Amino acid sequence: QVQLVESGGGSVQPGGSLRLSCAASGSIFRGNAMGWYRQAPGKQRELVATIATFGTTNYADSVKGRFTISRDNNKNTVTLQMNSLKPEDTAVYYCNRATRWITWGPGTQVTVSS
Repeated sequence: QVQLVESGGGSVQPGGSLRLSCAASGSIFRGNAMGWYRQAPGKQRELVATIATFGTTNYADSVKGRFTISRDNNKNTVTLQMNSLKPEDTAVYYCNRATRWITWGPGTQVTVSS
């Protein structure tokens, strides 16, 4: 039972953009703050951005001003618009609850290189 499914990753040149999507079940999504996380090879998973039920957002300093997190409470989806991508953004991106994590989904690979 995969309850979190990420999509939208791919390969892009520096300065490019990608839009990631996360589909979650209603039981997981409703009433919960959600977050995007990423993990690069050899590094610990890190928090990228969070969004509360009614839209309050927080961002890691490394992505502030470049990434935008949003959610659709009717569709049970969370998105991450990524602009001005840098090679340092290369990682597998995951979504989950911001608290009370459940089993991680497969993630989606983002590769930024020239």
